[in-house]
Amino acid sequence: MKEFTGYRKGINLGGWLSQCIHSWEHHESFITENDISRISQWGLDHIRLPFDYELIASENGSFIEEGFSYIDRCVEWCGKHQLNVILDLHKTMGFTFDEASDAFFRNPVYQDRFISLWEEMARRYGKDHQRISFELLNEVVDENVADIWNEIISRTIPAIRKYAPTIKILVGGVRNNSVLWVRKLEAPYDENVVYTFHFYEPLIFTHQSAYWVDKMPADFTTEYPMDFHTCVDETERFLPPMHREFYDSISTNRVDRSFIKAAFADAVRVAAERNTALYCGEYGVIDKTSLPSALNWFSDINSVFNEYGISRAVWTYKAKDFGITDEHYSQIFDELIKLL
Repeated sequence: MKEFTGYRKGINLGGWLSQCIHSWEHHESFITENDISRISQWGLDHIRLPFDYELIASENGSFIEEGFSYIDRCVEWCGKHQLNVILDLHKTMGFTFDEASDAFFRNPVYQDRFISLWEEMARRYGKDHQRISFELLNEVVDENVADIWNEIISRTIPAIRKYAPTIKILVGGVRNNSVLWVRKLEAPYDENVVYTFHFYEPLIFTHQSAYWVDKMPADFTTEYPMDFHTCVDETERFLPPMHREFYDSISTNRVDRSFIKAAFADAVRVAAERNTALYCGEYGVIDKTSLPSALNWFSDINSVFNEYGISRAVWTYKAKDFGITDEHYSQIFDELIKLL
């Protein structure tokens, strides 16, 4: 399997230019150059920068220079502090992953705007292909749009290539970038396409007590590692039915390092067969977990990343219930950073 050179270990800047109230005050204060400098000192090599369509484009498709200025600023800071950047379109016109909206996949106008936006991104940032990469869209939800999504990918990459012929382009599969659905992506358009996935399994552990998960009790807790059958039972009790399917494909008695390795195996095989690199754009643990369990999970997943040669970026730098610089992780912060 190919290596995603320059993007071995990174961190997300979630909540700054996406999943936020877009305002001057927020954009100016949530992340500063001091944060970028701090990340660089941890020994990471890149950041993943989620941004929303509405930040840089209006409903009629015209571009918003003020929005681009924040991306420009981050790119400049990262260059100064020797960090590469993945520019991740987290939400686009007609699609919001956390609301499972799908108008984007049914509306040609929205798709044309999407392609136009990436052409503009290529014009502006394509020349910095050695330190910038593009991620076309975050977490396509519905498995039924897999073919449509592959078609949109096949139209978007050539548009980018007119201005950025060698920039790395990341594409993820359906079911929220599930590692089990990497195989549903078409063969890479060219040698500079990277397959990406997200990993929060077992979700019953990493999202325990999450207020946004239907049926999840606010006081529910569990530990890691855990018994496989206990994990399945708790998943069936507290998570939507689609999450049960994940465990049908994995044969193990314990949810531990062997479970994670088994979960990655198919994506690793597909990436190797298609001669492309593999990147985990998000992984992390909610700030409700016990600290020993969190360390166990981070230790296991990163050892599997290293064994397979998978590049990755932890979710997330601050806030959003997963912030590794927040108070919850302060007692184990130094140890945690070493595990990334």
